[in-house]
Amino acid sequence: MPKVLSDAEIVDFRERLCDEAERMFAENRPEEVTMRRLAAALGVSPMTPYRYFDDKDAILAAVRARAFNNFADALQESFKAGASPMRGRKLADAYATFALEHPQAYKLMFDVSQPTGKTYPDLVQAWARAYELLVGPITDDSQTWSFDNPGMIASMFWAAMHGAVMLAFAGNLRRDLEPAKLVALMLDALTFGITTNPDHFGLKLDRPPSAVARPTVASS
Repeated sequence: MPKVLSDAEIVDFRERLCDEAERMFAENRPEEVTMRRLAAALGVSPMTPYRYFDDKDAILAAVRARAFNNFADALQESFKAGASPMRGRKLADAYATFALEHPQAYKLMFDVSQPTGKTYPDLVQAWARAYELLVGPITDDSQTWSFDNPGMIASMFWAAMHGAVMLAFAGNLRRDLEPAKLVALMLDALTFGITTNPDHFGLKLDRPPSAVARPTVASS
């Protein structure tokens, strides 16, 4: 008869299983990861993981949901910097820092296709929270901008941050160029370009473009 586990033991094993799954999914194609391999890596019987998750897909969803929530926590912390533009700068720094400190989690968030992802409520909720924190500094800046298409503007900033991170992962950035600094430079350039030519981007300004200060390039 299986041993009855305490709530603490269940949480501990799920975390250990997710830790190992994060590493394994990040280093292998999803189809190469099996419940048997996960069990062997943890030193448990092949059937043990099934006591905690229905199947491998459920484990992948749980790992990705955890990553999105940790990512969102990091972005949320950056909001303590105050109003934009400093908030946007701190957000960019938090984004790059999280990605570079947690590359396996980051790749599972944005570089893995999970067609069944929308069937897992925890994953859907975690993704929505992270996305809201990503676009918040842009769409919430109602004191200066009025957006016709906030999603498009937010996606431009997000693509810039993601591109810098992926180049860093691939080792394709100059050695003297820090990813966080590159992200800050790109966000400054995007902000300046958008605010000086708002009509091109479907953006309306509550004050004339001439009143929008040219962004200051980050020195670090």
